[in-house]
Amino acid sequence: LSTMAENTNTTVSTGPETEQISMVVFSGDLDKLLAAMIIATGAAAYDMKVNLFFTFWATAALRAPSKKAAGKDFMSKMFGWMLPKGAEKVALSKMNMGGMGTAMIKGIMKKHKVASLPELLKLAGELGVNINVCEMSMNLMGFKKEELIDYPNMKICGVATFLSDASESKIQLFI
Repeated sequence: LSTMAENTNTTVSTGPETEQISMVVFSGDLDKLLAAMIIATGAAAYDMKVNLFFTFWATAALRAPSKKAAGKDFMSKMFGWMLPKGAEKVALSKMNMGGMGTAMIKGIMKKHKVASLPELLKLAGELGVNINVCEMSMNLMGFKKEELIDYPNMKICGVATFLSDASESKIQLFI
């Protein structure tokens, strides 16, 4: 048991790493994106450095509804058409019921003055949360940089950026 404790102790860190959180944001579901953004803004408000790595289905939430990109092939156009275009269009993972569940939860959130996903993204930008968008995921889904929302701390990068950030973080999450 003591050997196991010694082996698992390598994930505990001290020093500057204790003030950083890195999160893979993989899901494109409203409830999971809300959880990621609530954790991110909470951590930033707690004076932690926050790095989000948006990949695969989550990248659709970063698309700007009013922006288009030229020069897309057929498959890229199909992904663009099938996936939600922006944070306002993502749906719940459970009980979506053809959009009724999503509308209901948004109504309840508004009634209780809970920030919407677009509002949380705006707040995250104001708090200095870094959003790193997976270049490979963008390429696979046919998204282009000019389609993304305007966000102050966003960059297109690869998994090495996440791994570097995560290695310096006290907390690593996958949502």
